[in-house]
Amino acid sequence: MSVLDLVNVGVGQSARDALRASVEMARTAERRGFTRHWVAEHHSMPGVASSSPAVILSHLAAHTDRIRLGSGGVMLPNHAPLVVAEQFGTLEALAPGRIDLGLGRAPGTDGATAAALRRTDRLREGADEFPQQLAELIRFLDDSFPDGHRYARIHAVPGPVQGGDTGRPSVWLLGSSGFSAQLAGSLGLPFSFAHHFSSANTLPALDLYREHFRPSAVLDEPYAAIGVAALAAEDEKEARRQTLTGALSMLRLRTGRAGLMPTPEEAEAYEFSAAEREFVDSWSGNVVHGTPDAVREGLDALTRRTGADELMITANVHAPEARVRSVSLIADAYGMPHED
Repeated sequence: MSVLDLVNVGVGQSARDALRASVEMARTAERRGFTRHWVAEHHSMPGVASSSPAVILSHLAAHTDRIRLGSGGVMLPNHAPLVVAEQFGTLEALAPGRIDLGLGRAPGTDGATAAALRRTDRLREGADEFPQQLAELIRFLDDSFPDGHRYARIHAVPGPVQGGDTGRPSVWLLGSSGFSAQLAGSLGLPFSFAHHFSSANTLPALDLYREHFRPSAVLDEPYAAIGVAALAAEDEKEARRQTLTGALSMLRLRTGRAGLMPTPEEAEAYEFSAAEREFVDSWSGNVVHGTPDAVREGLDALTRRTGADELMITANVHAPEARVRSVSLIADAYGMPHED
């Protein structure tokens, strides 16, 4: 069990508040025995503060001791592979043995913002070149370009060229369709699927990953995690109330009206059209929410259905305390430890 944190910014809050809440979430997850805490790269979205995963992870590393920290993920086509290798090599040096580098090929934003990030309008080419970018990144992380390669004399630092007990971050592939699932399988890498916003593709993608899996120096067998929207509260009514804020936020994002995460009061007062209500009901139906026992039942059922090795729970709601409380309640439902 792990946590995916979008560092939500709600109405009446600031990015500073959201980042402070992310630290509290990571500390809580660590105390309760969760495996990892990931943050995701998003751009030009008022309701999130996670545009720079490496910077946030550095801050979280300074405020935790044991939990694995990582990107869920870095959108590789937005960046030069050497830059990513340097950033995550630095993180690995700061928090040895605790860093995951989850990689995706989507832009993490709209087309115009992606064009500004990449300084090109040819966005499709970036996605198509993802396997080559990934291979280049891994070469930089391992300092393993062959003699004669144009990058053979270039070294990502911190990295192996500096000697010592230098590890490297664990590389994961992320996806919401079959492309990265097949690629992760063929390379023998762990795979994380975005079930929380692409649930219809979960089983086909996991089947592709397992079908194409080839053992590697990293894994002998497939290892699949899935992102799951989940919110536990003391009573079902409060869980529904909090979940509605995330559903309204997603509705606005999908209809070009992205903004700060609305309050529960704003969400309850919003007058949904029939089409909007259908979207919100469908979205909320994919969120495992309710009392702690109900959430555990829902998560267990999802694990049985997908065969996932790991669940990465995320809760996109207005109140930071509701997100942190939900993690604790889910941990209680599973009898997870209270660590100091």
